[in-house]
Amino acid sequence: MSNINYQSTHIPEAMDSETGKSSKYQLLDLPWEDVLVTHVFSYLPLRHLVTLQRVSKQFRSFIQVYLANCRTFDLSQVGPHIPKEAFCSILSDNKVLQNLSVQNCSDWISDKELLPVIGQNPHLQRVDMRSCVGLSRHSLVAVSLSCLRLQHLSLAHCEWVDSLSLRSLADHCKGLRSVDLTACRQLKDEAICYLARRCQALRSLSVAVNANVTDESVEEVAKSCRELEELDLTGCLRVHNEAIRTVAEYCPKLRSLKVNHCHNVTESSLGVLRNRDVEIDVDPPLQRALVLLQDVVGFAPFINLQI
Repeated sequence: MSNINYQSTHIPEAMDSETGKSSKYQLLDLPWEDVLVTHVFSYLPLRHLVTLQRVSKQFRSFIQVYLANCRTFDLSQVGPHIPKEAFCSILSDNKVLQNLSVQNCSDWISDKELLPVIGQNPHLQRVDMRSCVGLSRHSLVAVSLSCLRLQHLSLAHCEWVDSLSLRSLADHCKGLRSVDLTACRQLKDEAICYLARRCQALRSLSVAVNANVTDESVEEVAKSCRELEELDLTGCLRVHNEAIRTVAEYCPKLRSLKVNHCHNVTESSLGVLRNRDVEIDVDPPLQRALVLLQDVVGFAPFINLQI
């Protein structure tokens, strides 16, 4: 991509209807928003588009128009590091974002940089703030108040998420389809139950790596979110078989359940879900025993696991 001379890129010659002479048209002579933004440059990686701003003043103006019209902005496409000044500049004119991921700038982004972007983009449907430890509950409240069409939200490893900000999210974004609350350790049963009751369209939920989560949360999620397809309870040490049985009873569409390191969850509850072909991240006891035996003696006995 870097070897292409964009400044000299032109459209094949065409005849001028008045003079009868051929004329050359450069790439940027095409309509910007109707043609180039929609049908050409939308196929280029974001890092190449940012680089194009250095080609000429005309390209810089065009890329600013492009960035103001883009619907998806994922900083992981730019590279491992992006200055906060560049982030603010790139999104300063955009008011039509639908998908935003700031995971790649988690080491420096704060409310100061994110709040203006959230405030001017009410059409956001997907927001990824994973591992953004420099943010605060104010960012989540801003998302809940501004982005009423939000469907997908990742807050994994954001330990600043508290019950009040989660309640605000549940009150204003009732169309949520997926929420990742992995390692949001401030949250307790009360907040998770409130989310489940208010956001009954949830298809995917993770409350993994949270010792505060008990059967109460899991059972409320199961009874309120009947459309649930994916549930991650990894490391929820206080979840027991009874809660898993409730999930099996009330969530007929469940496709995936993660219960690794849930030491109080056993095959007596998981077996029901296995019979429905639910994908579970813990092997059945017999299979685990065979794997252990293979590790010890170096071979696996010929046993028919279907018996």
